[in-house]
Amino acid sequence: MHRELSLFVGTFTTLLAIINPLEVLPVYLQLLVGKDVATHRAVARNSCFYALMLCFFFLVFGTLMLRIFGVPLAMVRVVGGIILMRIGFELFTPPKDGAFSAGAAAPDANIAFVPLAMPLMFGPGAIATIIGMTATIRQSSEELLSFVAIAAAIVLTMAVTYLCLAYADRLTKFLGRMGIDAATRIVGFFVSAIGVGLIFDGVVEALEIHGVTSLH
Repeated sequence: MHRELSLFVGTFTTLLAIINPLEVLPVYLQLLVGKDVATHRAVARNSCFYALMLCFFFLVFGTLMLRIFGVPLAMVRVVGGIILMRIGFELFTPPKDGAFSAGAAAPDANIAFVPLAMPLMFGPGAIATIIGMTATIRQSSEELLSFVAIAAAIVLTMAVTYLCLAYADRLTKFLGRMGIDAATRIVGFFVSAIGVGLIFDGVVEALEIHGVTSLH
């Protein structure tokens, strides 16, 4: 159970850091300028639901593809770590003009799906996180519990994201632009650190598999 708890906490913290609801807030508010509270809540709920479904799809589909094609799990962790490290660097040094320009959305556009759910909430970083975490699961009697832990972490992440979007106005006023920027940079630092950790673990595992070194 301790391993499943660690997997749950690791997936939750990493995925929440990757999604970074605070970075989504400005785009979310810009797209919904002039809309009432009910519309804000509906868009927040739908976007988080879409992102949740995408996460679950890659949780199942990604794991299936890894096993069908026999992709070494160590290599998956290395690639996932590189992606996370790159995204972390981008968060730590955000562009001066903003990371994303919302532009004018068409009246009938489903902004809850594009751009909110994808690519803002669910993008390469989220895919790398989910597949990277599933790559740490080894076939055993506890495998199902490990998948449940990852799924629960995904659900909790989307619940926290929804709360941030539902109360976007209050959070924006409370934190201010400088507060959001500072939080984004801190998150970027930790995402980079998580990525480096995945790369290190993947390299060590690959070396052990090929008999180059051993930690035992």
